Amino acid sequence: MFRTDEVPAEHRFDAFRENMIKVHAPAYLGSAHADDFSAEMRLVQLGRLRVWPATVQPTRMWRTPRLIRQSDPEQYHLTLMLRGTKRCTLTGRQFGPYEMHMTDTSRPYSLDVVCDRGEVGLIGVEFPKALVPFPLDAVGRLVDRPLPGGEGIGALLANYLTGLSRHTDSYRPSDAPRLETVLTDLFSAVLAHHLDAETMLPPEAHQRTMVLRIRSFIRRRLHDPELTPATIAAAHHISTGYLHRLFRLHDESTTVAAWIRHQRLEAARRDLADPAQQAVPVHHIGHRWGFSHHTAFTRAFRAAYGVPPRDYRQAAGEFAQTQSLVASQQVSSGKGSPPPPPLPPPPLPPSS
Repeated sequence: MFRTDEVPAEHRFDAFRENMIKVHAPAYLGSAHADDFSAEMRLVQLGRLRVWPATVQPTRMWRTPRLIRQSDPEQYHLTLMLRGTKRCTLTGRQFGPYEMHMTDTSRPYSLDVVCDRGEVGLIGVEFPKALVPFPLDAVGRLVDRPLPGGEGIGALLANYLTGLSRHTDSYRPSDAPRLETVLTDLFSAVLAHHLDAETMLPPEAHQRTMVLRIRSFIRRRLHDPELTPATIAAAHHISTGYLHRLFRLHDESTTVAAWIRHQRLEAARRDLADPAQQAVPVHHIGHRWGFSHHTAFTRAFRAAYGVPPRDYRQAAGEFAQTQSLVASQQVSSGKGSPPPPPLPPPPLPPSS
């Protein structure tokens, strides 16, 4: 983690510049706010990939032929804009929230990141060119072109990056190779889509990307009681047998139907533990997540979590009240520290 507020004001922009050069590549940086610069960056190292969520004040960054001759890490840089605008000063193209933009460390560029209010929010990723399964000249056609992140395969990549950035504390070092593989596959799939070159993807990458696309499709339709392996396969123009084979290749511990049921139960469990939804009848929550019959919902929930949904809601509510009481006592005691964040519901009792 890098924060400029941990550096004396007169040295903040220089510290930010040095940090950017280490994370990305040698480049020139300037800012109208350099006298008292504000930025925060977090570096997530996934094998050979670097992911760095950041909030920064408006900044200009440019890389010249001379700097390229001096040092070239030979990588593609991808930016997902979250807040503000990225502008290429050489072409005049602009990229707004949930648009992605790619640069090549072997080619000169000049970029501004600006925001009308507050700081710019973005996620940067560094991809070594050796990991990308396409010719350099083909990928070069996508440099400085908008790559939409709000729909289709681009949304899968954008959502993966935002989720990855939010949950870094929960990852272990052993997760890095798998996360690197998934992120590389999604990036390659986005490139393939825009290059109309899906057939050039390695079979393993194509299969992994297909599974991610199918799982995203399922999550958006958990409310539909007619969501079945057959309807999922038809929507993706594959056979039901191939769908089952894809899931077995990438997760031998579950079937398509079991994965759907688990996602529905987890969504229902979150709603049952939500104090704002205490007035919503239990059977409505089950129906919301695709269970047509209350009996089937109760049976499936008890089999998964050891208690009926009504008992789980009561236990979660009592736990939340206890936490609220403890927090109130801490505030009234005058300790001055804010109450701790709410803990998850207590462990469920074992099934009888």
